[in-house]
Amino acid sequence: MSRQSISFTEPNDEWLKSQVASKEYASKSEVVNDLIRQARNQRAEIDYIRMKLEKAEKSGISTKTKDEILEIARTRANVKL
Repeated sequence: MSRQSISFTEPNDEWLKSQVASKEYASKSEVVNDLIRQARNQRAEIDYIRMKLEKAEKSGISTKTKDEILEIARTRANVKL
């Protein structure tokens, strides 16, 4: 595992210490690694949503009514309202 030296502002360092003191994490490194993991997952979700939106924009304007679109969505989701 790679070792790094990083500096924290006092409020951030206090927050990291409180996470370790609460026994939520074993060390500050564990907290930082978890935060990075969460940020990477969030980025992947944002990228996926962006890709879906771009695909939808490129598909053009639908000639279907709102009710037709809703019915298609319900059918795809297999949901009956």
